[in-house]
Amino acid sequence: MAMMLIQKSKSKGSLVFKDFKAEFLKRAEGDVHFTCENGEGVQALIKKAQESGERENMTVHVVATVPSQSTTEPVAKFELTLSVKCKK
Repeated sequence: MAMMLIQKSKSKGSLVFKDFKAEFLKRAEGDVHFTCENGEGVQALIKKAQESGERENMTVHVVATVPSQSTTEPVAKFELTLSVKCKK
């Protein structure tokens, strides 16, 4: 999501994940869907990085589900610190 937003903004930017935390709740027995609902926050982070020219960080939350098992019950939860830097 972040890389797509950087490319859409037509600015030169880079991103890395500074850290990663995972909580595995159930065995995934099927195709896994990863969902992140922090899109607006990631957009704001990229804009802030573009304006400052400095590296900016934000924790994003991702939930993994297996629709063939349950459409709402997560099999895993992740927290990743997204670090973005864009040239002014």
